Amino acid sequence: MASCTSSLAKEVCELKEMMKAQNRRIDKLIKHIKEGCEAKGEEELVSTVQNLNPYLECLDPDILYHLSLSTATTDFPKVFGDVRFVCMGGTPSRMFKFANFIMKEIGLKLNSSVKLKDLAEDANRYALYKVGPVLCASHGIGGPSISILLHELIKIMHHAKCQNPVFFRLGTSGGIGVEPGTVVITSEALDGQLRASYEIVVHTTPDMRPTKLDEDLSKELRSLSDPCRDGFDTIIGKTLCANDFYEGQSRLDGAFCCYTPDQKKEFLEKISSQGVVNMEMESTAFAALTGQAGIRSAVVCVTILNRLEGDQITTPGDTLKSWDLRPQTLIARYMKKVLFGIVDEEDSEFEFCECGAGDQTPPPTQGASPDQAPSATQDTTAAQPGPATEDPPAAGARRATTIDSKRATATDSKRGTQVEPVDEE
Repeated sequence: MASCTSSLAKEVCELKEMMKAQNRRIDKLIKHIKEGCEAKGEEELVSTVQNLNPYLECLDPDILYHLSLSTATTDFPKVFGDVRFVCMGGTPSRMFKFANFIMKEIGLKLNSSVKLKDLAEDANRYALYKVGPVLCASHGIGGPSISILLHELIKIMHHAKCQNPVFFRLGTSGGIGVEPGTVVITSEALDGQLRASYEIVVHTTPDMRPTKLDEDLSKELRSLSDPCRDGFDTIIGKTLCANDFYEGQSRLDGAFCCYTPDQKKEFLEKISSQGVVNMEMESTAFAALTGQAGIRSAVVCVTILNRLEGDQITTPGDTLKSWDLRPQTLIARYMKKVLFGIVDEEDSEFEFCECGAGDQTPPPTQGASPDQAPSATQDTTAAQPGPATEDPPAAGARRATTIDSKRATATDSKRGTQVEPVDEE
């Protein structure tokens, strides 16, 4: 009963925050109407993506093969132009659940006769869902898989002329000397040789690209956590990105093993002493490619075991599912802050405790030293969160799209969420 009451109180507080932010924006709009304001013509938007391939402009059409999208059949600015956040996770099911989760968090709803549409379904490789200003994509496992997706997502941002989108990778990881269930925001992604770089071999020559992530974004995400309220810690630290799940991460449970348990322990304690707090398999590619494009980005993963205590994941499934929501919840808070302007402490009903502040670097381990396309016939509808900040909506935020349900067609003037009819079976 106590947990239900606490959960209900939390939801009520969050709803109050959103209503306050919306009311402030409505008051400003009413003031503008009363005082009068000159209408300004829309300026021609240009892509904010940097360092792009100079030969892209020669491609007509540009075919995004792995997403089954093409500039010949899709109006990218119309379909994806309002995207402000791109969220990536490993599996299609995780990102479908996240898309439905974030839809509720930012105040969007679907008619019961439709469901979210996988915009990349025809390619049969990645899943891609659009929920208002949020694009959700599954990236598979490992650097090669996520790098392919990143190339094509970054091209979507360019063709759609999205304005300063923020990218997130969310998922699970193995912790190094931290409590399972801890959320880790990556400060720097290291490769298997502990280099802060991502190696791409071009014409037989290694090209090393930096993997530093946006420090301000990491700190802002961290500031939105509160251990006492959340029931778990959120820390900032280095992430080791391996090319393999087993030997590359010094596990003892793979089909092959060329090291001893003592060597494994020594290795893990070594990287822990150098600030590494978790391991996964995509962060170097993610950090390098988003950084090269000039896109602000963050890696937010929950740890599902402490690798200093074992290799196999024995945590019950229900617990893993609840932990999987932790990075999602943090990212949702950031989106609501950006979309609805919930920034001032006095505007929040939450009481953040002091233990959530300050440096959250984990303690040293024992023995370690401190330290956006559907084809022209695809079904679409639209929904956007109400205005709440002082910034004007993105250009085209009110352009209409349609949804075809069987033979009936409905039009919604608030575009954004891409859906399809629900099966009647």
